[in-house]
Amino acid sequence: MPSLSELPGDIKRRKFTKALERLGFVINWTGGKGDHCKAIWRNGKALVIQCKLRKDVLSYLLKEIELISGITWEDIKKNL
Repeated sequence: MPSLSELPGDIKRRKFTKALERLGFVINWTGGKGDHCKAIWRNGKALVIQCKLRKDVLSYLLKEIELISGITWEDIKKNL
């Protein structure tokens, strides 16, 4: 898991969700509340992705993604 200083501070949500789709997540743009979206893994577990991907939010999402799917930040970085 990367530290906060190693994470990018200006990653776009659309680019991040496209990388997750390439890795096997299904993105549901109508499943979130307001401007949030939902990323669903193959086993049915889901996580909510906020509109603004600040470093602290991105760190939390990466931990959740690794718990749900086993996909690491390195895998996501390769698909950005």
